[in-house]
Amino acid sequence: MSETFPRALTLDLDDTLWPVAPVIERAEQRLHEWMLSNAPETARRFPIEAMRRWRAEVGRLEPSLAHDLTALRRLTIERALTQCGEDPALADAAFELFIAQRHEVELYEDVLPALERLARRFPLLALSNGNADIGRIAGLGSLFVGRIGAREAGFGKPDARIFQAACSALQLAADEVLHIGDDWLLDVCGARDAGLHSAWVHRGMARPPGAAAAPASGLHLEVHDLTALADALGA
Repeated sequence: MSETFPRALTLDLDDTLWPVAPVIERAEQRLHEWMLSNAPETARRFPIEAMRRWRAEVGRLEPSLAHDLTALRRLTIERALTQCGEDPALADAAFELFIAQRHEVELYEDVLPALERLARRFPLLALSNGNADIGRIAGLGSLFVGRIGAREAGFGKPDARIFQAACSALQLAADEVLHIGDDWLLDVCGARDAGLHSAWVHRGMARPPGAAAAPASGLHLEVHDLTALADALGA
């Protein structure tokens, strides 16, 4: 690996830096508890599983929000409140509680020391379809030069435009940037199609069906965790 290549790294967040499923489950549980106290009829008619189904339905009815998970979840809560005859203005406080819990993550053990190594050598930019803000994650914000989310960009991975927006923010060409993530389609294929290099952090997971071969050109790494990635990049 040369001293100047790659010149910057973009990183996915959910399931790359922390497991996201337990985070969302805890946030949804806290939201439901809040609703029991503040909007009991909505809580009765929309317990956690029902609220998940309702969110999927709202997403189907509002396809323009596919890239904006913040607006989708807030609208889901608002419409549930309205349907149950309770104050839709409660959606603001309900969502703020949810999003605060959304940022109570537990990093994989390798993440913080590996990112500290990587940040000493490369600019790091968060690139996520989710609504986590890297600046709100304890210990990580100072390691990143910025973030681009699907909500702000107007489109999510694997759309090439979000990767292009990241390269523009870094003031680099696509072939000077390595994207790192856990999802083969969204992260590896999306980055490659946009002209970036790729690193798949699989954490022991097998490749998905139809992904038997690595990309044919450019730099592509497959690593178990970020420690192995830092080693591979000479950080």
